[in-house]
Parts: sequence; C-alpha cells; structure tokens
Amino acid sequence: MYTGFFGLTSQPFSIAPNPDFMYLGARHTEALAHLRYGLGEAGGFVLLTGEVGTGKTTVSRCLLAELPSNTQVAFILNPTLSELELLAAICDELKIRYKKTDASLKMLTDKITAKLLKNHEAGINTILIIDEAQHLQPAVLEQLRLLTNLETNTKKLLQVILIGQPELQQLLQRQDLRQLAQRITARYHLMPLTLAEVAYYVQHRLAVAGCSRPVFNQGAINKLFQLSGGIPRLLNLLCDRALLGGYSQQKALIDAKLVEQAGREILAIKQPELKAALPVWVFPVLFLLCVVIGVLATLFLTK
Repeated sequence: MYTGFFGLTSQPFSIAPNPDFMYLGARHTEALAHLRYGLGEAGGFVLLTGEVGTGKTTVSRCLLAELPSNTQVAFILNPTLSELELLAAICDELKIRYKKTDASLKMLTDKITAKLLKNHEAGINTILIIDEAQHLQPAVLEQLRLLTNLETNTKKLLQVILIGQPELQQLLQRQDLRQLAQRITARYHLMPLTLAEVAYYVQHRLAVAGCSRPVFNQGAINKLFQLSGGIPRLLNLLCDRALLGGYSQQKALIDAKLVEQAGREILAIKQPELKAALPVWVFPVLFLLCVVIGVLATLFLTK
C-alpha cells in the first residue's frame, strides 16, 4: 500500500525470513563464527540461544547457506516429540526407510547408526539442527546424547545444533543432563541490536527495497530502539506500521510521533490517562460549603 509513496519496490519490513533482506550485525556475525567453530572436526553439540525475535533463525540460515556440498542436514522445527517420535523425525529428514508398524527405539537407532556410518564412509558430514529446542524433554535430550556416541578417533559422526530461547540454558543445567552439557563444544547467547545497529538495520532493509534516502529521522530511530529493545522482529512490525501511518498522513519522513503511534497499535502501549486530582463529586460539595460559609459570615457581620 505504501511502497509507491516511499519509492519502494517491495515491503522492506516483512517478518517473513526473506534472505534478500538478511542483515548480520556484529553479534550475529559473532554467533555465526561460534557455530562454525562448534562444527569443527571434533564438534559434538553446539548451542545457540537468544530471546524471541533476536535473529537465531537468520544465523542458522546463514550457516546452512555456507555448508559444503558433502553435508546432509536434518532440520527439526517441532521438537515437542517423544524419544520414538524424535528418532522417527530424524529418519524422515535423513531419508531413512523404516516400517512404521515395527518402529521401536532400538530399530530406529540402528537405522540411524547405519546411515551415519554410510555417510562417513562416503565422506559426507551429518548435521542435526533442532529449533525451539527449549521444548525438548530431558529424556529426549538424553536420547540425542546417545546418538552422538558414535565417533571415530577424530570426530563425531553426528553433530547437533540446538537453537532455543534462554530457557534452554536452564534446562541443560539439570544434573541428569550433565553428560550432554559437557559435550557442548561451542555456545553463544544472541543479544538484541544496539542503537547504532538499529539505524543500520533500518537503512539496510530500506536500501534493499529500493530506497536509499533517509526515511526515519534520528528521533524515530531512537524511539524504535526504545520500543523494540533492539529485537529485529519487533523492529519490522514497528517500522511497517510507522510507514503505513506516514502514508496515511502523507508524511515522507517518519518521526518519533509516528513510531510511538505504531507502538500503541502493535505493542498495545497505552497513553497515560489524565485523572482529576479529586473525585468529581467533591467539587459540588466544596461549592455548597463555600455558600454556607458565605451565608454564616454575612449573618455574623450583620449582628
């Protein structure tokens, strides 16, 4: 709707993970470096955590894009599974055939083990990526650890990347998961964008959408940072709604007021309500009291 008004070729702040608009800040780049290191020759488990909307999926997509061709990846997006369901999901991702009617933990584990050995002999690395891993049950995590027991003298035959919210770190501190925690070769907690990065982020996405001129003034950038806390997903929502507001008011430059209005609509931020210092009923009572005092004063003076 507003793209033509601002000279844009597409919507720059869609929350869809479009790789054309990918922005890697300093912290995203650092997170990617930790993932690369963790997937080194001796790598076992790699841990990437961060608050909702900080860009964990963006980092994982960057990693997938640069993996060599001799890599087979199993990507699990819904980890609310039992041990048996997890093994079945891994088999499905790795194109392992099995009879569902005969599926058991042992049978599926044997199938996966055979596949890992076959990939290793063919020079193929096998990586398992689990998103929203904070939902994994301890028993399922223990099953994952057992899968990584298969190894050569120099490397694990299955490397696992766990991506999740901060609760995942707390989960891995459990005493019964200490063996898995000791196998994490790299971990990184992704923080939100800084104020300077918010400015770069907004301008980058606008430039990709065909607009190189400033659209958000510094006051708007400051307000975006304040309302979003530097979380990219919230930035997208706020910027998109602020652009819509600018279009509806025919303002070519977005200011803090438009961003604040977008925040009220998107984040349900309420304007402070102006309240009277005293209840409404007090005022007529005070008026009557003044009248009574006036009458009494008149009577006193006439005596």
